Amino acid sequence: MPTYLVIARDRPDAGDLRAQTRPRHLEYLAARTIDIILSGPILTEDERMAGSMFVISAPDRATVEAFLAGDPYARAGLFDSVSIERWRQVIPAQ
Repeated sequence: MPTYLVIARDRPDAGDLRAQTRPRHLEYLAARTIDIILSGPILTEDERMAGSMFVISAPDRATVEAFLAGDPYARAGLFDSVSIERWRQVIPAQ
């Protein structure tokens, strides 16, 4: 199954929106409606959250797009930009 790398960057000065929406976002991820290989926040040099990163296994890009569209962060308008790219793990070898 294809693997996708998702980079979602927050809107500038959206820290409060991220904090308010985070519990619903984590509940959404815990529901595991898609195969998330790994995920976590993108951080600034001073450790503030500035975006989200996912590595997702899915049958196609449309499935990833639908998953992201349902994320409470996306629904709240947190993201300034979202990149979805096909990705392949090389190290460590699988």
